[in-house]
Amino acid sequence: MPLSLGAEMWGPEGWLLLLFLASFTGQCPAGVLETTDLVTVVLGQDAKLPCFYRGDPDEKVGQVAWARVDANEGAQELVLLNSKYGLHTSSAYEGRVEQPPPPRDPLDGSVLLRNAVQADEGEYECRVSTFPSGSFQARLRLRVLVPPLPSLIPGPPLEEGQGLTLAASCTAEGSPAPQVSWDTEVKGTSSSRSFTHSRSAAVTSEFHLVPSRSMNGQPLTCVVSHPGLLQDQRITHTLQVAFLAEASVRGLEDQKLWHVGREGAMLKCLSEGQPPPSYNWTRLDGPLPSGVRAEGDTLGFPALTTEHSGIYVCHVSNELSSRDSQVTVDILDPQDPGQQVDLVSASVVVVGVIAALLFCLLVVVVILMSRYHRRKAQQMTQKYEEELTLTRENSIRRLHSHHTDPRSQPEESVGLRAEGHPDSLKDNSSCSVMSEEPEGRSYSTLTTVREIETQTELLSPGSGRAEEEEDRDEGIKQAMNHFVQENGTLRAKPTGNGIYINGRGHLV
Repeated sequence: MPLSLGAEMWGPEGWLLLLFLASFTGQCPAGVLETTDLVTVVLGQDAKLPCFYRGDPDEKVGQVAWARVDANEGAQELVLLNSKYGLHTSSAYEGRVEQPPPPRDPLDGSVLLRNAVQADEGEYECRVSTFPSGSFQARLRLRVLVPPLPSLIPGPPLEEGQGLTLAASCTAEGSPAPQVSWDTEVKGTSSSRSFTHSRSAAVTSEFHLVPSRSMNGQPLTCVVSHPGLLQDQRITHTLQVAFLAEASVRGLEDQKLWHVGREGAMLKCLSEGQPPPSYNWTRLDGPLPSGVRAEGDTLGFPALTTEHSGIYVCHVSNELSSRDSQVTVDILDPQDPGQQVDLVSASVVVVGVIAALLFCLLVVVVILMSRYHRRKAQQMTQKYEEELTLTRENSIRRLHSHHTDPRSQPEESVGLRAEGHPDSLKDNSSCSVMSEEPEGRSYSTLTTVREIETQTELLSPGSGRAEEEEDRDEGIKQAMNHFVQENGTLRAKPTGNGIYINGRGHLV
């Protein structure tokens, strides 16, 4: 079929015959057909299908034929570019395929596919007929990106105290499948699921959290990523968590300021919530006094009188819950003797408490001091007993030594004689000697010595009894109270009543 035939007479058979004849044009190919493997375009944009023949300078391109290749439907003509007859487009692509704007190289067989749609995806083949080199062909793949249009749907109303609750879900559909994530400072968990269609895929991500009042007003942003987007798409949802805080009343921090005649006194109710709460003031023991104004969270008083005393209640409520807070207002009247008595009573109570604390402290100190002195007395008694025992043992040993060798006793030593009778320990009295000193002071000399006859009992084995030993020990103790040990001898202790031992140290 000659190439000069009109375009309206070409059919599939004409295309095949044209390509067959073009393949035998020339002897041996010498040029190269330049194209690309993949062309990517975003939905709605123009797609340029490149096909450039690079050969010898004297070669000419007779025509360029474009066809879409489908494995199931075969080749479908797209457009034919003839150097003599111009551009011919098939009816399926009428008005959508055209040549690039001039200036155009005669060896360039590229075409533009306007307003690409997702159905345009597939493989395309370019066939170039040249003279004298013959025919060349190349294939490329067109990929149409369908950018997603994400949507965010808030979850059910959030209330403080709920368990794990859906905060929002974000859905995005495109080709290829988009990626969906969350950007927020709120603590929570996310989960995703996807649905695949013939030419696209949809992804849905859900964000769950445990509502609290700290989350109220926080942003929750859905982030969608896709190769067809120049930048990530972001959809922000502001969390609304319903809550109502506990109510409290301020203004009575210094009760002394609430006295008769004061002006500008007011009470303020503090609370917060979502939705914003409303306030209502009442008085338990009757209606609000005349002149008292309730304006939102504030209760204003005129010049204070005793009639303003009472229990005031602030009632806070919103769609979620309600709270109450009450305070007792006592208006002080300096001229009221009853209040003065109350002040005196309060002072007495304070003084009594302080006195009781001081008394308790004094009792504790006395107990501690008593224990301390008792412990010291015990230590002193124990030490005295030890010294007395040591002194008694030393005296007995000396008495024993003197008894065995009477000649060894010094003239000044105390005469302790054993009469050989168990009851021979007797009291001997000495005379009192009165002397006058130059100053006119008088002293009396009185020595009393108890003879210890139990020494014989100690020296006689088997003759002692328990009672006699006890009498002996008691006598020694009493005797030792009147003597001191000095240089191995016993000497009488001087006393304040003038009793002393004579100058020679003899016992009389």
